[in-house]
Amino acid sequence: MSWFPFWPLLGLLAVAALAPLAFALLAPPRARGRREADLALYRAQLAELEREKEAGRLDEPAHRAATLEVQRRLLAAPAEAGPEATRGGRRLLGAALLAAPALALGLYWLGGIPDMPSAPYALRQEAATRDEEILGRLRERLAQLPADSEQARQGWELLGNAERSRGNLPAAAEAYRRALRGSFDAELTGQLAQVLLEDGKVEEAGSLLRAALPQAPQNIGLRFLAGLAEARAGRNDSARAAWRALIADAPPEAPWRAMVERRMNELP
Repeated sequence: MSWFPFWPLLGLLAVAALAPLAFALLAPPRARGRREADLALYRAQLAELEREKEAGRLDEPAHRAATLEVQRRLLAAPAEAGPEATRGGRRLLGAALLAAPALALGLYWLGGIPDMPSAPYALRQEAATRDEEILGRLRERLAQLPADSEQARQGWELLGNAERSRGNLPAAAEAYRRALRGSFDAELTGQLAQVLLEDGKVEEAGSLLRAALPQAPQNIGLRFLAGLAEARAGRNDSARAAWRALIADAPPEAPWRAMVERRMNELP
């Protein structure tokens, strides 16, 4: 590919990618609640997952796990932001709109190679081996730290996230368990339970959640996952009861309310 047609093409692609961001920034402010925004993002993410599945780029287990992750994030969505936060967000959006193409162009100008072919299989294998070596050194370092130290907890959580992103669910679950040895953490417990559910270890996930809920009885994520574990185990009445109780405690404007109701209605 010659350099002359490459740069106009790059510019067109950048404009196409940033146009929605520019329209959102330049459009007049519109009253929009956090609930509406969360639901719009949730639906967009689910639609994208469906497209990936239909295109054959996402198999059924991966699709199910990704859908559950989107739902978990929706359950953990923060409260409504005020007008000042909204104005700050628009300023940040404007800065990003200007900075992103300039930064990308500068980085590419320094090291970009438009004619470079995609990485061959051997190089990808080499990268995977290198990642495994890095994670191995991290495990060795963590083994030398006091098990109940904050540094160890953060390290095991980081390792769990890395293993989960690689699809190594048993290793991710073990890392999360080690991170939880020092103290209870509702969010991390929810991540462990989700990994166990993704790995088909439904009864283990259910036991973990039953032990965790007395320590965080109002945690939305744990309560949702407890109902999901009951549903995966075939105990539909228990799942329905758990989700009904969660909905009963939810404010009408909760962005995840419709998702839990849909899950409950899908039970046989």
